[in-house]
Amino acid sequence: MASALPCQAAVYWAGPINSQLYSSTVTATLASYQPTTVPPPLRRPEQQDQQSEEDRMPPPPTLPEERRRPSLAESREWTQRFFQGLGVVDVPLPVPSAERPDAYSALVRGVLSSAAVSVSPAPRVSCTLTVSPAAINAYNTLHGGMVAAVAEAVGMACTRAAAGDKEMFLGELSTAYLSAARLNSEVEVEAQILRKGRSVVVTTVEFRLKDSKKLCYTSRATFYIMPVASL
Repeated sequence: MASALPCQAAVYWAGPINSQLYSSTVTATLASYQPTTVPPPLRRPEQQDQQSEEDRMPPPPTLPEERRRPSLAESREWTQRFFQGLGVVDVPLPVPSAERPDAYSALVRGVLSSAAVSVSPAPRVSCTLTVSPAAINAYNTLHGGMVAAVAEAVGMACTRAAAGDKEMFLGELSTAYLSAARLNSEVEVEAQILRKGRSVVVTTVEFRLKDSKKLCYTSRATFYIMPVASL
């Protein structure tokens, strides 16, 4: 820390009465001394650009915590609470079990009734969908997710009627939402085969109002048949 530096200064004052000049010496002491701040060293333009880019770079993202997969009982309880939030009190949920991995497919089959399968001249599956409070959205119309789930289930049933009980999976599903099905209305669902090959089956599913036969939704699903392993 710098010490106080003594200095002397001469002050001349001319009085207003006479022209005699008086001089006096005033001794002043600096209370503190602040040294001159040294400016930072100059950087080259490329160094400045590099530093500015580093300043603009966002911090590295933090890795998300590994989430524990819920058990079947927990998932069933969460689903029950979801339906209760919609105002549905009594929802027949299937009892989860390790021996039945597709237990929740019963939720989709639970809203379908009067299913009929016709195999001549071409495989065709038809059923009736009742728009219940458990299958509607905020506008009291059939939920779009329920439309897709029903289209997959009915299309899979039609595919199995054509290809037999083989292992298959859904590869592509497209749905066109043309009109809305209101609460408590009945919708006729019909699926038929468009094209069938050795490993690919394409189905189309139509949703029509039962009273007016108005077309509400159309879906097109592509199923792939798993090849049988040969030993």
